[in-house]
Amino acid sequence: QVQLVESGGGLVQAGGSLRLSCTASGSINRLNTMAWYYQAPGKERELVASITHTGRTDYGTSLKGRVTISRDNTKKTMFLDMINLTPEDTAVYYCRLAQGIGPQVYWGQGTQVTVSS
Repeated sequence: QVQLVESGGGLVQAGGSLRLSCTASGSINRLNTMAWYYQAPGKERELVASITHTGRTDYGTSLKGRVTISRDNTKKTMFLDMINLTPEDTAVYYCRLAQGIGPQVYWGQGTQVTVSS
C-alpha cells in the first residue's frame, strides 16, 4: 500500500502564495508519476500539474503560469508552489501517485486552500 499525506494548505489573501507538500510512504515504485489535482465546491476534480520520476512536468490549463510543480525523490515528496492566488483557486488540493501496471493509482486525503478577497 501507498500512503500520501498533503500539507501546506490554509487561508491566504488574494495575491498571496502557498507551497503545498505531499509526502509518500509505503510500497513505492521509484518509477512513478505524481500529480496535484484540485476540486472546487460543486465542480469536478481537475489536474493542476503532474511530474514524472525523471522530472518531466505537465500543467493543466486553469492554474498554468501561476504554479510550479517539483519533487524531491530522496524525500519522496512533491511540492506545488502557487503564486498570485485568487478566490477562484479556493479548493481542496489532492495529491495523486500512479505506478506500476494499470497503473495503480493512490490519492491523498486532500488539503484545503482558501483564498479570501
